[in-house]
Amino acid sequence: MIEQNFDDIVVDIHYYNYRICTPSWEIKPRITPFINFTYVISGRGEFFINDIKHDVKGGDLICVQKGSKEYANTIADDLMNCYCVNAIVCDASGNEVTLPFKTVTHIGLREDIIALFQEMTATWLLHDSCYRLKSRAIFMMILSRCYQIVFGNNSQSNNNSDNRRIKMVMQHILNHYAEPLSVKDMAKMVKLSPLYFGALFKQETGQTFRQYLTTIRINQAENLLLSGMYNVSEVSAECGFSDVFYFSKVFKEHRGISPSEILNSKKLIK
Repeated sequence: MIEQNFDDIVVDIHYYNYRICTPSWEIKPRITPFINFTYVISGRGEFFINDIKHDVKGGDLICVQKGSKEYANTIADDLMNCYCVNAIVCDASGNEVTLPFKTVTHIGLREDIIALFQEMTATWLLHDSCYRLKSRAIFMMILSRCYQIVFGNNSQSNNNSDNRRIKMVMQHILNHYAEPLSVKDMAKMVKLSPLYFGALFKQETGQTFRQYLTTIRINQAENLLLSGMYNVSEVSAECGFSDVFYFSKVFKEHRGISPSEILNSKKLIK
């Protein structure tokens, strides 16, 4: 499944649980009627999928596709804790699809994914207004992050302190992308050397700091242009480009058309 198709999926959650296994816990042999998406955070277990045994442990992502033969149990002296989602996944046309993950993928213990699952647990258990809608939204964020980790060379560092620093910078970019921002300034803000910060930022995001900042600026510029409420000079200034000609050049490199062409197309539509 390519990223564009993955962007179009729709999820219907049938069951969700933060599973704290007892010694007798098991999934009895079955043909699974949904996709079983499980993230193990501690302990060990055995999953038998289509008669193939998989020994799982903390940090393992388990994806059992609908229609698979499935049986599972925990290890009695190392009980498994995991987040489990049973869901039907469809494309934009309503046709059921599989998720692109292997049966078992080790992604490690990810602070951001665990935080999302914790939020999903609270939402699911509170049964507040629109809780199923909120749970689907959170699960889509989890799927997106897992996709980035597995397919996007966007793995996180195991150093949680470094993770928080990069997230701080990413949030700062979102709040201040229109201002002059540099690697040196961002490194100073999170108390890292510019060289280490630059390497860490790319490891965390898959992009250099400059690429990431430009992506945010160009995406926002496109949003403003499509609104039809700004001219090219205004958009350039709003998105942190001091030179409108340079802005037009960079925009065309990223979008294949110039900012003025987008504005003209909006006028034709009107």
